[in-house]
Amino acid sequence: MPAENAKWWKTGVIYQIYPRSFQDSNHDGVGDLRGIIDRLPYLVELGVDAIWLSPIFTSPMADFGYDIADYTGVDPLFGNLADLDSLIDAGRRNHLKLILDLVPNHTSDQHSWFVESRASRDNPKRDWYIWRDAAPDGGPPNNWLSEFGGSGWEFDSSTNQYYYHTFLSAQPDLNWRNPAVREAMHDVMRFWLRRGVDGFRVDAVWYLIKDDQFRNNPVNPDFRPGELPRDALIPLYTADLPEVHDAIGGMRRVLDEFPDRVLLGEIYLPIDRLVAYYGRKLDGVHFPYNFALLTAKWEARSIAQLIDEYEAALPPGGWPNWVLGNHDRPRLATRVGPNQVRVAAMLLMTLRGTPTLYYGDEIGMQQAAILPEQVRDPFEKNVPGIGIGRDGCRTPMQWDGTKSAGFSDADPWLPVGGNFREVNVNSLSKDRGSLYWLYRRLIDLRRKHIALAEGSYKPLMASGELLLFYRELREERVLIALNMGPEPIAVSFPDERVSGYVLLSAFADREGEAVSAKLDLRGNEGLLMKLDSDRRAN
Repeated sequence: MPAENAKWWKTGVIYQIYPRSFQDSNHDGVGDLRGIIDRLPYLVELGVDAIWLSPIFTSPMADFGYDIADYTGVDPLFGNLADLDSLIDAGRRNHLKLILDLVPNHTSDQHSWFVESRASRDNPKRDWYIWRDAAPDGGPPNNWLSEFGGSGWEFDSSTNQYYYHTFLSAQPDLNWRNPAVREAMHDVMRFWLRRGVDGFRVDAVWYLIKDDQFRNNPVNPDFRPGELPRDALIPLYTADLPEVHDAIGGMRRVLDEFPDRVLLGEIYLPIDRLVAYYGRKLDGVHFPYNFALLTAKWEARSIAQLIDEYEAALPPGGWPNWVLGNHDRPRLATRVGPNQVRVAAMLLMTLRGTPTLYYGDEIGMQQAAILPEQVRDPFEKNVPGIGIGRDGCRTPMQWDGTKSAGFSDADPWLPVGGNFREVNVNSLSKDRGSLYWLYRRLIDLRRKHIALAEGSYKPLMASGELLLFYRELREERVLIALNMGPEPIAVSFPDERVSGYVLLSAFADREGEAVSAKLDLRGNEGLLMKLDSDRRAN
């Protein structure tokens, strides 16, 4: 069992819910808070420790909740404050933590702060956002681009200035160089922390600070036609500026006013820059999300190298984490293929660090095909035709084989996946050999074996499609062997005295089997093995 003094966010499993797509309780085709409450028994059964909710705040839904009009209100689409309080209380009764998605980089253009800011140039909140005069030719102040396509500047005719937006023009960026903005966001955090939430996942946190000289971003010499338009420039002056760490430090100090809470950061950066977000004295985010596996080539040698680089880059005391799916990237089962999805589950749940599981990945939901007339994602609408649409990974949770997969008795806001009659919770929960049950067993093993929850990571020499490593703490040692290819592999341990037994096979059929110096892995098989503590090599 994990040590009693270990932080819950270190030893637990986080489960991300996209609220629009988890469970509809009021028959409007959109998921809501009451629907999540209704499905809490499922999450308890699965064994996860914390729920992270994508935004549920008041919003015009230009970017489906990432454009917030009121940071301290719940959008009626999802329910109300009483419903969120009920979810917090129900979670507490079921030993489930609740993490909210905080979006501090920008607001909706309908937020009262921005309404005031754009009212006049001398409004007290004018400097809460980033306003600039036009360039001499009347165009945008500089060449900064939006992540969602086109210029990052929007002209406001009423005040004859441009405002900056990292994402949609309906999402104006806050000016985090203004102390009043920081204090207002800190008060938002306190509002929710006092209400009982257990922490925040901070959206787009590496964008918070922009260059105060408004210099043009340099041209990307490696840009090629057909790539994302935003990649035509290197975001030197609009992302990952050194001053961002002071802003994050302020948020962390607010969080530290409340016991046992967690601050997590969404940061898409190379590993060497990502780890800076822990803070020089571990006073930044508790961990920046590590998305390296979302884009890694799915082969053993590449992933082994990635793990080694990440482990080596972590600051002393920095706690690792791993992600294989989220609301912005294609579904795991589609990326790695149906034959490797079990190995992927074993990798996620056995690496050192906190795993985050995206809803539906535990049953192998695939990236859904979305017809042009079904597209809802503003990113895809702004930059069509290059395959960046996010709707396909946000489709309704597949609960059963009935109409709309048990998600709703109305037409759902996005179509359900085409395989929902076979791939759903109801059918897979009845099959002890299913992917769903593999996740349940893996989560249970993390809870029962301290080496998996808190132990060190020790890679073993391997070649080809074999990934081999130990998790070890005190007298407990677990060996993980993952075959990331379709061909059988015979494994021997010439430098290790190996003896023990199988805890779990990806195929759920070798539990208790004795382990010795030679080991046979079937194609696409993973094994977890408990080793005898007195049989180590001298």
